[in-house]
Amino acid sequence: MYQCNDRNVSHPKHYQSENGLEVIDVIEAFTEHLSGIEATDTGNIIKYICRWKKKNGVQDLEKIIWYTQHLINHIKKGETDNEKQ
Repeated sequence: MYQCNDRNVSHPKHYQSENGLEVIDVIEAFTEHLSGIEATDTGNIIKYICRWKKKNGVQDLEKIIWYTQHLINHIKKGETDNEKQ
């Protein structure tokens, strides 16, 4: 795996918990069986919920809402498309 001497590239503090757990590992674990929009939106929701307090505050919370609504719309559209078949 690529490692950079710049910790803001390889291991930024805003993506680590106090005990060193990294958000990328959490995202990988929780999106393992997802694909496409579901994986992307879920990963982004996890990313922003984990970093909001250390990085962009309310803006990250608003991004969580945006990605959550995007995921809901995608799932509802899939349910509607399945009902039509």
